Amino acid sequence: MSSRQDQVEKLLGNKKGLSELKSRILFVIGALIIFRMGTFLPVPGVNPAAMAELLQQNEGGLLGMFNMFSGGALGRYSIFALGVMPYITASIIMQILSHTVPALRELKKEGETGRRKTTQYTRYFTIILAVVQSFGITSALQTFEAQGGVTIVPEPGFGFLFTATVSLTGGTMFLMWLGEQITERGIGNGISLIIFSGIVVGLPGAVYSVFQAISEGQMNALVGLLLMVLALALTAFIVFVERGQRRITMQFARRGGRQATQAQTSYLPMKVNMSGVIPVIFASSLVLFPGSIASIVGQSKGFEWLTDLAQQLTPGNTLYMIFFGVLIVGFAFFYTALTFNADETADNLKRQSAVIPGIRPGKQTSAYLDGVLTRVTFWGAMYLLGVSLLPDLINQFVTIPFALGGTGLLIVVVVAMDFMAQLQNHLVSQQYDSVLKKTNIKNYRRSNKIRR
Repeated sequence: MSSRQDQVEKLLGNKKGLSELKSRILFVIGALIIFRMGTFLPVPGVNPAAMAELLQQNEGGLLGMFNMFSGGALGRYSIFALGVMPYITASIIMQILSHTVPALRELKKEGETGRRKTTQYTRYFTIILAVVQSFGITSALQTFEAQGGVTIVPEPGFGFLFTATVSLTGGTMFLMWLGEQITERGIGNGISLIIFSGIVVGLPGAVYSVFQAISEGQMNALVGLLLMVLALALTAFIVFVERGQRRITMQFARRGGRQATQAQTSYLPMKVNMSGVIPVIFASSLVLFPGSIASIVGQSKGFEWLTDLAQQLTPGNTLYMIFFGVLIVGFAFFYTALTFNADETADNLKRQSAVIPGIRPGKQTSAYLDGVLTRVTFWGAMYLLGVSLLPDLINQFVTIPFALGGTGLLIVVVVAMDFMAQLQNHLVSQQYDSVLKKTNIKNYRRSNKIRR
């Protein structure tokens, strides 16, 4: 009788866990559908045909990159045209300030209360950046013309400028809120999934454009085949490196009474790319920022150099590759230092009676871990740098779509792997919960029998 009840309880527990997982997945899908619907809500006062033509003319520039991250929203100039880039830029600046400003450093030590306060400051800063970027893009858009002299904004002026700025800022704030909801009530990082969905929808069009170029004779069939093979090989390489680890051997002393028994051997894993795709997203958002500033003041007297600088910071130019590469490497080391503290890890190992063979506990362990982390992060940064700049090198000989490029492909693969890892962790946690619940029920029944 009891075994049948245990089977029923286990079945009900699994159903409950699966229903919760199902609701989380459905919430993520529903949120991404809302995001895709919002990319088709245009800002009033823009000629959509002229805007699409302008994006086609600048497909290989910053506008093309911006359009890729926004999921095509910029090409339609929808309310989500800015995407989540202002929020990402605000997060970067707040993380840097939290390590340099004493007040923010103390706020970080307050735990959950400090985290909420920092998140609130990040949101306020996001609004400021969104207003600046939306105002700059909208101001520049009033002066742009597509081929044939067709104006993108038929009726420019304060009315359009105010409406577009408010609409774009509100769209960014809604995406920020939507990303936080996905993180809390769904699975995975909400901001990364929004960027992921924006890039994925462009993959079929990128593949089609390659086949169209081959059919029209603009690209050799062998070159197109090599591009597809290169994209698949690059995907396999990204998966291989993302799973790579540097394992540090550790020994845990087992104590029985007054005498120590045989030690247990384990390892401390360090991922080759511990920072994930965050450095690439951070670097991409900061590369887009000078263009927004140049569009605001670049036409003013004495600030023409900003327009020239923004033009040099377009994909394919030498200055862009140098600036983009430096940002990727810098953010790779910076974000890794945020996520892994060698001193704290060494103290935790000392408390757990764990030692690294040949290394004394304490400061020597911390220095050893810091040295290993620096070497591993260097190769991880070189990997991110090579994958991100590979399309710019290929574009010197043949034009490839942004969605098939290294940055877009890297974000898609890494975010998909992170989503699958969190999905598996959720399933494992549900199994552990059901086992613990079953164990508690058995202990409760056993205690009742003893009392009787």
